[in-house]
Amino acid sequence: MSDERHELAIIGAGPAGMAAAITAAELGLDTVLLDEQGVPGGQIYRNIEALDRDGSIGSLGEDYRRGVDLARELRASRASYRPWSTVWQAAPDGRIGVTSAQGARMVRAQRILLATGAQERPVPVPGWTRRGVMTVGAAQTLLKASQLVPDVPVVLAGSGPLIYLVAIQLARAGCTIASILISTPGSRIAGALTELPRALLAGRALVKGIGWINEVRRLGIPTTSGVAHLRIEGAEQAEAVSYDADRKRQRVAAGLVLLHEGIIPNVQLSLAARCRHVWDESQVCWRPDTDQWGATSQERMAVVGDGAGIHGAQAAEPLGRLAALDAAFRLGRIDRAERDRRAAAERAELVRHDRIRPLLDRLFQPMPGMLLPDDPDTIVCRCEDVTLGALRDAVKLGGNDPNRAKLLTRCGMGPCQGRMCGPTVAAVIAHETGSSMQEVGTYRIRVPVRPVPLTALAELVGDDAGLPSAEATL
Repeated sequence: MSDERHELAIIGAGPAGMAAAITAAELGLDTVLLDEQGVPGGQIYRNIEALDRDGSIGSLGEDYRRGVDLARELRASRASYRPWSTVWQAAPDGRIGVTSAQGARMVRAQRILLATGAQERPVPVPGWTRRGVMTVGAAQTLLKASQLVPDVPVVLAGSGPLIYLVAIQLARAGCTIASILISTPGSRIAGALTELPRALLAGRALVKGIGWINEVRRLGIPTTSGVAHLRIEGAEQAEAVSYDADRKRQRVAAGLVLLHEGIIPNVQLSLAARCRHVWDESQVCWRPDTDQWGATSQERMAVVGDGAGIHGAQAAEPLGRLAALDAAFRLGRIDRAERDRRAAAERAELVRHDRIRPLLDRLFQPMPGMLLPDDPDTIVCRCEDVTLGALRDAVKLGGNDPNRAKLLTRCGMGPCQGRMCGPTVAAVIAHETGSSMQEVGTYRIRVPVRPVPLTALAELVGDDAGLPSAEATL
């Protein structure tokens, strides 16, 4: 089986990946865009073309029309767009392991651009594994992809702008919102006022956020701030949410509970490629260490969009275009002067979009109590059914970093490869040992980062097949 070769391979067809592919193709680069979804858009613009065709895009908000334009530009470009392509390896030497309906294959590229976006931060509260509990983003995905609207009262709990937006979108679609439970206290607003002058320069972005809060009030959705000790009640199915607020225990009935504590970069591929990562205290997450072009410590690789740090969908576009310009420069299609000249407008646009980010990071930084469960029976690793109590016992036995804890408990060995338990495991270890999250570190991710059938791997034969070596998995 001969390898497929390209100058630039982009992984992820969200706003950053689409913008990068469009720009790279314009600059003459042989570009392939690999994405596991069947249509372009990523998480933020999921199913955007179909929503535009059937006229339901308006219920999501005007910002989503930008996704339609990007998808149209991508399809009209010279970039080779490959939907339904699951990437399970992106190696520093340019090898990319891909599985599709045609089986497994290796794609080789002179430069790799990871545009894998973000994932929702896990919220391990008692009862979060019951039926009728999912993330806010998952509910939004079902609404976008299949127009599925809950037919039971819904509670949204946690923190972050997405909670308000999805509550509005669900309410517009006819859903009953029983309550919004915000974990961050109202007093945090005073502490974030120092960031307000810069945020005011963001103009429309700030007005949009305030508009969401006002619409929630206009819709009459009950909202409580400063919520703590959240617990989802019910035998097998979620039936209610209990919580502490205003110095007393309260309870609200719900048939569906949506959890959310912000988003964090999806770093599985960049960690597996051994790119250098840094701890971002303001966003409480690990992110790749990148320069102003998205370049990483691995010479052939760059990371852009929310996969490199949370900036938002609008900022993702200039970040993608900047990485494409740098790729064209590194591959000899344009000179440094041309790259820098074209980058000036992109940097100006990025500054405009990023003005509101410090305010958001201060306002919606997750409360420790929502990330660190206190009930020993709370499931920490959903794949392997490992509880908080079992993890604490492992720390006492010497599991004082995520990889040792993995060996003792199997946390992180399931199908999700630690995406859902990694942040919680590290937080528990940090708390139990009195260490910082930076000192504790994170899982050592090994390929394949997504499940791959053995029959598909068997198709990759020969010494030059590009399968991960033993050294790469240690």
